[in-house]
Amino acid sequence: MSIVKFYRNDPNAPKTTMPAHLGANAIITCGDKLLLERRRDSDTWGLVGGGVKKYEEPVNAMAREVWEELGLRIPKDSFRKLAVYGEPGRIAAYQDGSIWRMVIVVFSLTLPENVELRISRESRELRWFTKEELKQIDIVVTHSDIVEDHFINGMNIQNNE
Repeated sequence: MSIVKFYRNDPNAPKTTMPAHLGANAIITCGDKLLLERRRDSDTWGLVGGGVKKYEEPVNAMAREVWEELGLRIPKDSFRKLAVYGEPGRIAAYQDGSIWRMVIVVFSLTLPENVELRISRESRELRWFTKEELKQIDIVVTHSDIVEDHFINGMNIQNNE
């Protein structure tokens, strides 16, 4: 059962009831595949990541989220900042009535083959996808443009410093 609905530039999205929420998500790759999690809260596929705590730097939040969601201790200097997605139409509406504008800091991370991942309580499944396979799945609307920009189109993945 879905407890959250996501919107991106949708004129029918509900108005926010909460302040903007800062999140950190990662384009995690291994070879030519992208890692996604099937989220429990919406039963859709999304990028690994989550909320940035009040006094936390986004890169530290990303390292923490990778530990919590994948069971991997990754040094924060292994993440490269790719972009910030902060347009006002990126919305998460929860069953409890809280409606958040989302600002997402996106990082990249490359993992070696045969890395052992641990699934968290937040996820139903972890899976590696090729570009072709991504066309056949339901990706969270607030992540689909990020996946397209940075994995499918390869924007800034190789050249960003």
